[in-house]
Amino acid sequence: MRLFRLIIFVAIAFVVGMFFERSQQMDRCETAGGVWTRANVCAGAREQDG
Repeated sequence: MRLFRLIIFVAIAFVVGMFFERSQQMDRCETAGGVWTRANVCAGAREQDG
């Protein structure tokens, strides 16, 4: 039972991490002047130094 719980918790943490990272990418895309497309790609962003 403990192993099963561990697997479930790790899977949930992984999915939450994916959503958090995607949100960060969307924010960076917007900041760079791009548009986040339906295909989960940033289009039209300017490259920033730094």
